[in-house]
Amino acid sequence: MNGRAGKPGSQASAGDLLELVRSGRATTRGALQQATGLSRATVGQRLDRLFRAGWLREGAGGPVDSPLGGRPSITLEFDDAHAVVLAADLDTRHARAAVLSLTGEILAEHSGILVIEDGPDAVLGALGRWFAELLPQAGHRAHEVCGIGIAVPGPVDSDTGRVVQPPIMPGWDGYDIRGRLGRAFAEHAHGAADVPVLVDNDANLMAYGEQRTGHPDCSAFVLVKVSTGIGAGVVVDGRIYRGIDGGAGDIGHIRVPESADALCRCGSYGCLAAVASGGAVARRLAEAGVPATSGSDVRDLLTAGHPEAAALAREAGRGVGDVLATVVTLLNPGVLMIAGDLAGTPFLTGVRELLYQRALPRSTAHLDVLTSQLGERAGLVGAGALVVEHLYAPERVEERLLALGV
Repeated sequence: MNGRAGKPGSQASAGDLLELVRSGRATTRGALQQATGLSRATVGQRLDRLFRAGWLREGAGGPVDSPLGGRPSITLEFDDAHAVVLAADLDTRHARAAVLSLTGEILAEHSGILVIEDGPDAVLGALGRWFAELLPQAGHRAHEVCGIGIAVPGPVDSDTGRVVQPPIMPGWDGYDIRGRLGRAFAEHAHGAADVPVLVDNDANLMAYGEQRTGHPDCSAFVLVKVSTGIGAGVVVDGRIYRGIDGGAGDIGHIRVPESADALCRCGSYGCLAAVASGGAVARRLAEAGVPATSGSDVRDLLTAGHPEAAALAREAGRGVGDVLATVVTLLNPGVLMIAGDLAGTPFLTGVRELLYQRALPRSTAHLDVLTSQLGERAGLVGAGALVVEHLYAPERVEERLLALGV
């Protein structure tokens, strides 16, 4: 949740009250009155709308605040049982899909091969089928879905939900992902309603999921995903930082002198991803006679303790660490998290070697350099959280309550 305070007096809407309850900042009627300045009657009226919508429930009695005793205050809780969210995380040759509760619990999950080069129509059609098959496994039906979130390995214009010139997503540039995925779900799931579909970059959503789950108090959080390509997600004050058109965090295409002759998949020479991504490491292994074609192959070799893969991963980590020294100096984050296929000890060691050598001590004095805690589920958790925060934002709560007639 973000740290906004409830609006004072008559300006505080039912959505503002719901946000205070969801964030834990005010969980009794009395606390809501105190936080907003609303009268007891007005708080009661606005809570009644949330109860009728099925979004709030009463919990156990809280402690008695008065020294004179009396009955304990009834606590208020966000009722996460009234709907579910669908989420998907696409990589270049693999995808994951899940049904999540409104509080981020994964209720059912599926992963499998989906080749992004097959194009958006085929890939999104398959995801629609996966979603329809997952819902019964989670014990839910299509009409209970309130939204869909999807993470993609390319820059996304968050206003339109379309990817913009994605280097590793041929055929996806400008494609209507929202519309196609919504139709695919409706085609395969009986009783599916027209629900919002939100699209964002995979590193952004991984960062969002990891920050919210494990580091909610970190006001500047950076996650770097190193798989087939390299990308970074930045969360500042609890919100994803996207830049003006979704291009923030695309560090894989920063030019580095040592790769001046290396051709990147984006068509340019000298990009970091051309020498330090999982795809680049796989190519170097293949040239040395080791079977590897992708970042996931490198991951498997690292898991097996392959010495040449470990040496190349460490070297790639040093290259990424050199660039991250600038990132850390610029953003001064509290957490720098390494995720993706190469996120193991050899790569992390290389990152730390160059990062601490090149960055100012002031920038790293309070920095934690970690590997992913949610692992392959980070993108799913982040995509689910993106949908929930969109649907239950105060201004949207009011719109949805009116649409429900409460």
